[in-house]
Amino acid sequence: MKNIFEKATEEKIRFEYKGTISTEELWDLDVNELDGIFKVLNGSKKQLSEESLLGTQTTQDTLVNTQIKIIKHIVESKIAAKEARLLLAERKDKKEKIMSILASKEDNALEQKSTIQLRKMLNEL
Repeated sequence: MKNIFEKATEEKIRFEYKGTISTEELWDLDVNELDGIFKVLNGSKKQLSEESLLGTQTTQDTLVNTQIKIIKHIVESKIAAKEARLLLAERKDKKEKIMSILASKEDNALEQKSTIQLRKMLNEL
């Protein structure tokens, strides 16, 4: 089976959103907008499946299923990227906090040294 994005570009799959947009333009939308497109596609899928007596897939069924897969993939990718950014930000904040505490403790340790020890350290520099 072809990659869904390879299929989308080969077949020039377009999506209905404020007119018509390409598959690449979906990446510019936020997850709420993508969810709106998904709901419309899902409604179309349900309607298409209800209308067939034979249960055979038409080209329209295949198109809608491919569009749904594309939307789901993009939403999952965007959510994973957002979670990764949040985790990275949390780690950065924690690292900065630890470095700040460490600097404070080092300053405190330095302040506890005697005048003689401080002069000796100063002379060594």
